[in-house]
Formats: sequence, C-alpha cells, structure tokens
Amino acid sequence: MRVKDEQKAALIREKAIEMIVREGFDGLSMHKLAKAVDISVSTIYIYFKNREDLLNQLYIDVMTVFVRETLLNFDPDMDFEAGLWLQWSNRYRYIRQYPLHYQFTEQFRNSPLILHPAVGKDDFKQAMVKFNANAVRRQQIVELPTEVYWALAYGPFYTLVNFHLHNSSIAGKPFKLSEALLKQTFERTIIALKK
Repeated sequence: MRVKDEQKAALIREKAIEMIVREGFDGLSMHKLAKAVDISVSTIYIYFKNREDLLNQLYIDVMTVFVRETLLNFDPDMDFEAGLWLQWSNRYRYIRQYPLHYQFTEQFRNSPLILHPAVGKDDFKQAMVKFNANAVRRQQIVELPTEVYWALAYGPFYTLVNFHLHNSSIAGKPFKLSEALLKQTFERTIIALKK
C-alpha cells in the first residue's frame, strides 16, 4: 500500500477546485484531473474513493475554512453593528484570500446533483441565530423573517463581492470593491435593519 503524501493530496484538491470553478462539475473527470496534476488516475484513488467522495471532501475542506475564518474573533453576544461589520470583514478577507474556494462553494451550494454534507454548519448556524436573537432582544434591530433578515444583512455584501469577482458592475463597467465602498454599503444596511 502506498503512503499518502499530504502535499500531493492538497494539490489534487486545489486543482479540482480550480477545474470546477472554470469548467463546472461536468468539466471534472478523474482523467483530466490526473493529467492536470501530472499523476496517474490510480494515484487519485489513494486519496479519494471516487468522484463523489472527492467532491464531498472538497466541500468539507472549503466549508471548514469558511467557518473558521468567518467566526474569527466573532462572539454572538457582541453588539450587533460591531458583530455584523466583523462578519462582513471576515467574509471579505476570506473571499479575497480564497476566491476559488468561494466560487466553488457557490457552485456546490447551487447544484441539485450534489449531496451537501453538513460541515461545521451547526456551530456556524447556532452562532448566527444567537447573534440575531440577541440583537432583536436588545432592540438593536427589528425582528424580521429569517430570509428577509439574511437578504438585508448579507445580500448587499454578496452583490458587491460578485461584482468585484467578475470585475464588472451591473452596467458592465469595470468594478473593484474598496473598503470605503464596503463601509458605505454596510452603513446603509444597518439603517435598513434598524427601522
């Protein structure tokens, strides 16, 4: 039995994510992946049982990093405005640091063909639910249906991020997200959540 090389496994994972982001799930085959990494197909099966296992392991790895990075220095008991800004800042830093991971997650999340394993979601969900409930209890924000809250609290953020990642505004002009623009959008978002 061959020994697993963690550097090789990481390279397989990163190349697979890159291929999925660029070509979609249909663009990923074990043969194409092996060629891209310059290994034999059988080597991939040392690390992953099959294509589905590879996809699920990729999702687990990416979501583990996402949860760790977005909850960095975050406390669900913190002041709402400070906590939401920290969430925006952490997510923006994560997306800048791992743009392919973010794009992969979006593709994975929106794919009806892929089983979405629960990864760190309980801790993340509990933290977000508690954070929102605390803000409502303290009357820092109005109580809203969950979907409306998420659309208002994070919709503007992700819209700007997507413009940034595609380097294109809604008018088709080049777009780069700046800290100042992010802060301006955040301030308007806070107003919408308080009234």
